[in-house]
Amino acid sequence: MTASQTDQKMFSFELFPPKTEEGMKKLQINVKKLNQINPLYVSVTFGAGGSTQQRTFQSVEWLVSEGIEAAPHISCISSSADEIVEMLNRYKDQGIKRVVALRGDMPSGTGLAGRGDLNYANELVALIRSEFGNHFHIEVAAYPEFHPQAPNADADLNNFKRKVEAGADAAITQYFYNADAYFRFVDSCERLSLSVPIIPGIMPITNYSSLSRFSDACGAEIPRWIRKRLEAYADDVESIRAFGLDVVSELCQRLLDNGAPGLHFYTMNQAGPTLKIYDNLRLG
Repeated sequence: MTASQTDQKMFSFELFPPKTEEGMKKLQINVKKLNQINPLYVSVTFGAGGSTQQRTFQSVEWLVSEGIEAAPHISCISSSADEIVEMLNRYKDQGIKRVVALRGDMPSGTGLAGRGDLNYANELVALIRSEFGNHFHIEVAAYPEFHPQAPNADADLNNFKRKVEAGADAAITQYFYNADAYFRFVDSCERLSLSVPIIPGIMPITNYSSLSRFSDACGAEIPRWIRKRLEAYADDVESIRAFGLDVVSELCQRLLDNGAPGLHFYTMNQAGPTLKIYDNLRLG
């Protein structure tokens, strides 16, 4: 049994495609460090409207060459069904067996004219199943604190239900710092007989200003007590990172102790913060 599957728990990482050759070199160094704990897979993001498509391909190709299971993100916004199938065939030919199926963000300035043939993630999941059967293990997104564009909690839960019914195998959540939100979401899914694994998404805390900005944009709540502590540290980077390590490690421990099937780390292409959390959990 590998470290990534200790007690049958699943551990995985997300990275984003670097914009430069120097960025790719740094990414490769960090991925090799992360790979020492044998993740189940490493996912690679896909920019709004496919804006990082070629760099996503390059990152996936490198992961495959290293013998690391890659799970490329597939976004349906601004892509035709034929383009999506072509992309999936390319991945299938590379031996890829896992994908993360997302609606994706609309590229700025495109409006409705920028939409592709598919408007929602459940339609993307259905397309993948109709074209490729069970070849791909399909991960989808889940939002314990609700998608920022959802009109209400019930609508958000029904959107998730449609993705599962279309053929999703598992889900990765938006990051959060309130474990109760995750457990309530899982309970709600169980009441609807949605039995797919729901993996908590984990965002290490290393920089308060960027975390606050990103969280406000994506609808992830930073609890007030955490915000106030981080604000008090101001520019004290070491204190922010030490506090963040404690907070996120305790969150992860509570999630695992209470039945979470694993953890998916949003690494931001940095190995250090994730590895420190992993070490704190004494999983190796």
